Amino acid sequence: MSANLKTLTMTALAGAVTAAMASFAVPAAAADSMEKCYGVSLKGQNDCAAGAHSCAGTSTVDYDGQSFKLVPAGTCTTMETPDGPGSLTPIQRGA
Repeated sequence: MSANLKTLTMTALAGAVTAAMASFAVPAAAADSMEKCYGVSLKGQNDCAAGAHSCAGTSTVDYDGQSFKLVPAGTCTTMETPDGPGSLTPIQRGA
């Protein structure tokens, strides 16, 4: 492989990796206008979190108090579910 072709290939690969990584970034303005709201997501629709699963789309129950959904800032605690309002911190339900 010629030096020019090798350089071109490495540059293209680096560009592809950079583009892929950029797709995961959240713009700062968007992040500031959203907050984590626990206990409001339907099963399989959580954005991330805790408990028995590791991340997005993996909750197995509706309104899991250990899973959060990103919602517009200032709206979480006004959201009503059959299990009560949303929370800015994980919810321990039942016992």
